[in-house]
Amino acid sequence: MHVLTVVATLADLGLNAYLQQILFYIAINIILAASLNLVNGFCGQFSLGHAGFMAVGAYTSALLSLNFQPFSQPHFAFPIYAVFGGLCAAVAGFMVGMPSLRLRGDYLAIVTLGFGEIIRVTLLNLDIVGGARGLYGIPGATDFAACVHAFFWAGATVLLLWRLVHSSYGRAFMSVREDEIASQCMGINTTRVKVAAFVISSFFAGTAGAIFAQTTNSLNPASFQFLKSVDVVIMVVLGGMGSLTGSVVGAILVTILPEALRPLQEWTGVDLRMVIYSLTLILLMILRPEGLLGSKEWTWFWRKRAARS
Repeated sequence: MHVLTVVATLADLGLNAYLQQILFYIAINIILAASLNLVNGFCGQFSLGHAGFMAVGAYTSALLSLNFQPFSQPHFAFPIYAVFGGLCAAVAGFMVGMPSLRLRGDYLAIVTLGFGEIIRVTLLNLDIVGGARGLYGIPGATDFAACVHAFFWAGATVLLLWRLVHSSYGRAFMSVREDEIASQCMGINTTRVKVAAFVISSFFAGTAGAIFAQTTNSLNPASFQFLKSVDVVIMVVLGGMGSLTGSVVGAILVTILPEALRPLQEWTGVDLRMVIYSLTLILLMILRPEGLLGSKEWTWFWRKRAARS
């Protein structure tokens, strides 16, 4: 943690607050996209409730930091709050996954969508979490150290998921995706495999929410609406279903593209960002329906280049 703090202090000298915020949101979106890809891409399910699990982790972290301060420096409490937020989100994922993952396709998407809305409406009506006003004054960090911590968790998430999907258990995920009936015939407990993927995905979504809460220093239920889940699905589909490298690329593009188009409003006097952003996504889906990388990882490009040489 001392090393991260030193790196953050040095980097803070060369980046303004706007660029730091963009980098922070890139890291958060990488965590969300990679974790959702485990369910949607590698396990072949379709979840639309990722924002709900993010909200569980965010509010858990916020309540802990407001009522429990184990360290004088907020940087040292980041891992504790992130883990606790992730665990609470994992419990929520288990509670949702057990009864709903016997469903498939659109039915599962509707159930997870309903869960996300239940969480949001519950937060709107709970006084302990501020209701519609949300929570403010959450202890945390607003400098580049928070951004470094976010990228640390993003890297850890991608690495852990990479190791998981390339293990024997990860092969079970992909077996369920390809043919669930054949997997059952081979002795795979498909319900347990799907619930495990859902719980792991929920855990990392909760850590993303916890980091989000500790850095923005305020929370509002409006941050976890249905459109947030849709944004994460776009990142996964755009990058490539079943590709962690694609999730990283999709998260970066979806985060940067609206901001890169912001100068157009100054030139034209009309905010055309979302129009161009939407048209770009439509064209990409028409020209590359499998996503930018499909199911390929960065190692595929490395091996291809090595074979040429």
